[in-house]
Amino acid sequence: MTWEIITVFVIIGALIILFALEVFPMDKISFFIIGALLLTGLVSPEEAVSGFSNKAVITILCLMILAIGLEENGVISWFAKGLKVLKNWPALLVLMVIMILSGGVSAFISSTAVVIVFIKIVAELKDKYGLMPGKLLLPISFASILGGSCTLMGTSTNLIVNNIFMRYTGETLGFFEFSKIGLIFLGTSIGIIVLFYSFLPEGEKDGLSQKFNLNKYLLTLKVDTDSPLIGTPLKESFMYKEPEITVLRVSRKNYEMNLSNPEFEIQQGDVILLHCSLENLQKMRGEGYFDLEVDENLTSSFSKGTSIEKVDDQKQDPEEKVSNTVLLELLLLPGSRFLGNTLESLKKMIFPRAIPIAVNKRKSLTNLKNKLHLSNKTITKLKVGDRLLIQTDTSYIQNFENSNNLAVLNQFDGGMPSTPLKRNLSLFILIITIILAATGVFEIMTSVIAGTIAMLLFKCIELNKIYEKINWQIIFLLAGMIPLGIAMTNSGADAWLTEGLLNLMEGQKPMIIIGMLFLTTMLLSGVVSNNATAIIMAPIAISLAKGLELDVKPFILCVMFAANFSFFTPLGYQTNALIYSMGIYKFKHFLILGGIISLVLLVLGTLLLSAML
Repeated sequence: MTWEIITVFVIIGALIILFALEVFPMDKISFFIIGALLLTGLVSPEEAVSGFSNKAVITILCLMILAIGLEENGVISWFAKGLKVLKNWPALLVLMVIMILSGGVSAFISSTAVVIVFIKIVAELKDKYGLMPGKLLLPISFASILGGSCTLMGTSTNLIVNNIFMRYTGETLGFFEFSKIGLIFLGTSIGIIVLFYSFLPEGEKDGLSQKFNLNKYLLTLKVDTDSPLIGTPLKESFMYKEPEITVLRVSRKNYEMNLSNPEFEIQQGDVILLHCSLENLQKMRGEGYFDLEVDENLTSSFSKGTSIEKVDDQKQDPEEKVSNTVLLELLLLPGSRFLGNTLESLKKMIFPRAIPIAVNKRKSLTNLKNKLHLSNKTITKLKVGDRLLIQTDTSYIQNFENSNNLAVLNQFDGGMPSTPLKRNLSLFILIITIILAATGVFEIMTSVIAGTIAMLLFKCIELNKIYEKINWQIIFLLAGMIPLGIAMTNSGADAWLTEGLLNLMEGQKPMIIIGMLFLTTMLLSGVVSNNATAIIMAPIAISLAKGLELDVKPFILCVMFAANFSFFTPLGYQTNALIYSMGIYKFKHFLILGGIISLVLLVLGTLLLSAML
């Protein structure tokens, strides 16, 4: 054993310890690896930074951009809205359907994005229909991991393993080449989770709505001349049909319409009082239900005594103002000058610096329809503890943060939500991207780059949104780990390990060898990230297969599946860590249920993959 091999193993050992103890963030550890490899001379400067130009890393970056475009344009939420029909279904059937859906979507979209969307959906199902989040969220995380293992673009691990396979052998994996095995794993795991359904906790009794900011706002909207609501019977309108929106009052020329008979048509000038979530408020804005432009006569009537002034007095281009618009959620504290004002009077106070949109009342507004003997103006009157939603320019944010007796709770992107056209266009771009990659017209990297260009060209997503939402930790982790694989080859560490394994496994059946490789990779993935595990184990698997004069493909698939299957710990996979951080599950739920699934898949995977030899 040479000093280069020893150095590589010391770096790998340090890497495992740092990942396990979570001493530093993943991206910082990646820079440590690059620096250590470069300073010890195990890689050249070009090889040290080669991860940033690696095909797998570029492909993963483009897939992240596509996923952001789909999420921003409401594709995932729109697809998942059909889950509302599950409210009256048996619990076990609901569980199976949700796992199949989350697994199916994760085969083509980032599993982390899918899990985040499903967390919100499960929260709504809990609050409205009593479905327990603890019975669904862990299965959703597991299903997203398993679903991502069904296609080449399903997870970053798949792409990394394919890239290493191509570098060592010149061959590539097909887009759906291993989908059959992946579906068997998914179906088996669903069956196991159904059997152990009673083991899963129910979750929080109070629901998840507060944790995910699903509280509702009161707002008054006035029907403009170009509103799509004009001429629509109230009962046929989006507001009336949507269960998350409550129509509290419709006023017409100081006359209150009878809501018990919602046959009447909405007319220009009608004033509608609503109770709805921020998501639906944004949706109505995007579809033109109301406009936040304020009448010009307000410019001469706003209060001149206000202390809120623009930080930058320079004139801005109108287009720049639009792009810098944000929504702020303000908490009204004792002594705030906004107290006692209605939304209408507040509009005159703070225009043109900001426009009040809605108010979230501190006191419970249950049975609100029974309390509407109050006027529209009175019910939106601001009190201590109320939360005010305003639209403003980014240059005013600091002023609101520095204002006395106001607290800025949240900041939301104030841009107009996506339209159905952009939603459908984003979905179409994804489908074309998948077809191009799956049929072999272009290789997968070329296909996703083309899809990303299409997203940008048709303005389905903006670059500033990409910079904000990309998970750069994963990109830097991959870029830092790829030189480690090169160092293993340069130092001869992979050849040394392969020689030792060949001596150890001499005379063993291929099934035993596959099983040992699967188990080793799976255990390592529970401590180190799945991507790091794949980079370490894939070259060893290829060398092992060549040394035994066996087909390489079952060995590379073994590493790919086993690296993904981090079920017995919440540390190895991002979606598990996300679910674990919510406080619903304990470590034992991953260890016991995830451990059972891991053992079953270990045996099943060994049988299926060894049958390919």
